[in-house]
Amino acid sequence: MEAGPRDTAHGAVHDTAEDGDHTLSSDGPDDQPPGGVTADGPEADELSGGPEVEVELRPQRRLRIWQLAPIVALAAVGSLMFAFPLAFEFGDGGAVVAMLGLLICSCAAGWGMMAARRVGYTWPGLPQRGSGRRPDWRVVAGYAVVVAAVVVLAVWRVARLR
Repeated sequence: MEAGPRDTAHGAVHDTAEDGDHTLSSDGPDDQPPGGVTADGPEADELSGGPEVEVELRPQRRLRIWQLAPIVALAAVGSLMFAFPLAFEFGDGGAVVAMLGLLICSCAAGWGMMAARRVGYTWPGLPQRGSGRRPDWRVVAGYAVVVAAVVVLAVWRVARLR
């Protein structure tokens, strides 16, 4: 069973190459240039203009200034809100402002860590993301102790304001 044009009747006879006629059908251009190729592109000597240079299509994964600026600004505002009530004794509202500053500063730190993780940076001692290696429990415990100590000291200092 041969595939043929669909717009003919079922009983029509179709021309095939087996009939001995090896000419092209009339659906192409009639005036073929010599050799069958048109010269509309650059010449062969124009294609090799110089040494080949490999260029990486994807941009490098690093943090840009426009990505870092809001994180740094938020961290600076949060740390100042935390530090000024502690330094100048603002009264009863000082503890609330200090805790709010601590919260803002912590949010900026988390935002910075997530931005750094997206571009492939890791904490010292921890494996690269997607490497398949497990982090050493001593490094994780050390980071947890440092974070817990900072939180305890900050909450203790704010609690002393009241």
